[in-house]
Amino acid sequence: MNVRALAAKAIFDVLEKGISLSVALPDKQQYLDSGKDKALMAEICYGVMRQLPQLDKCVSDCLEKPFKGKQRIVYQLLLVGCYQLYFTRIPAHAAISETAEACRQLKFDGLVKVVNGVLRNIQRNEMPLNTDIETLRYNTPAWFIKRLQQAYPEQWQDIIEQSHQRPPMWLRNNQQLHRREAYIATLAQHNIDASEGPSPNAILLDSPKDVNALPGFMDGAASVQDGAAQWAATLLAPQNGELILDACAAPGGKTCHIIEQAPQANVIAVDFDEKRLVRVQQNLDRLNLKAQVIHGDAANIDLWWQGEKFDRILLDAPCSATGVIRRHPDIKWLRKNKDIEELAILQQQIFDHCWQWLKPGGTLLYATCSILPEENSQQVTQFLARTPDAQLVPISQQSNAQDIGWQILPGQDNMDGFYYARLVKAQ
Repeated sequence: MNVRALAAKAIFDVLEKGISLSVALPDKQQYLDSGKDKALMAEICYGVMRQLPQLDKCVSDCLEKPFKGKQRIVYQLLLVGCYQLYFTRIPAHAAISETAEACRQLKFDGLVKVVNGVLRNIQRNEMPLNTDIETLRYNTPAWFIKRLQQAYPEQWQDIIEQSHQRPPMWLRNNQQLHRREAYIATLAQHNIDASEGPSPNAILLDSPKDVNALPGFMDGAASVQDGAAQWAATLLAPQNGELILDACAAPGGKTCHIIEQAPQANVIAVDFDEKRLVRVQQNLDRLNLKAQVIHGDAANIDLWWQGEKFDRILLDAPCSATGVIRRHPDIKWLRKNKDIEELAILQQQIFDHCWQWLKPGGTLLYATCSILPEENSQQVTQFLARTPDAQLVPISQQSNAQDIGWQILPGQDNMDGFYYARLVKAQ
């Protein structure tokens, strides 16, 4: 099956079935042999997710009637064709003929002429993509634009702009094996340009690389982890000999970072999603680290833990992931407005329950990869109001000491959007 047919299938999985692109894309890429084809497929799928409203309007305006049922995949295929015409350097004749061939491969021979006709019509007219309304102008759902305007009246356009950028590649140096400057020097010997990031082991690559090209990667020399996510273990400040809970641990990047910082700590990594725990174990194995990995619910610790209370808890709470849209543009279409209130309720439940399992004098770091106040500063403010033995400890990176926690916005220091609040339990 050609790249366009597989791309249409992946996009169908996201838009029609609600499957995340990070699952749908590799599932379809496995049928391609060449790295070049896999890269093109990723470019098309991510591109369609970034530009979806404009492509959607362009294609639907060219159709006499909408595709329904099983034929919806042909509609996704037209999005694939339209994206190639507007956003890639693929010659128009090649993009159109390959997309028409994909229609045959998807077993819709009767619609090949329609696909051909629509794409030739788009190419012939060379119309600029529609930007009449905000959703089209910003390629972002109206509900999300409205929330951003309310939360960030001065910055909302910049936040959307940053969320459309291609994300950089960050590494986390393994401090157990070498100093950061030594690994940057090793990268330079392999013609990989990199610079130090703001947190102690963060390394920013000038351009993304395949992990197999990174020296010592498979032996644990470094890990791929965004610069913002790397603050989690640093702000938690784990110490050797402590009992530490990583409450929503998958895929395990933060778990491993905690152990790299405190190899003699007793780390418990728990997650509700059993499948994703496989990734946690794989990450631990590659880095030759040990943690107790448990399938369980952070909102019901009593069910799977009969030990003592924890010295430190990292609560990387389930969230809307609105801070990482540049890495996962499908979030814009998988998330709905009502999800935010539902997530805030879940966060509150986990927050309250984890607090019961924290020792007096212990530290809990609340974290999300969201940029919405309902999940972040408002969540922490409400928690402090109902929890008399909780004290907020300001984070020195905050721009303002009066802020509730530290909100990192997408693109700040080249990082993803992230939120942190550090709380200490009264003795």
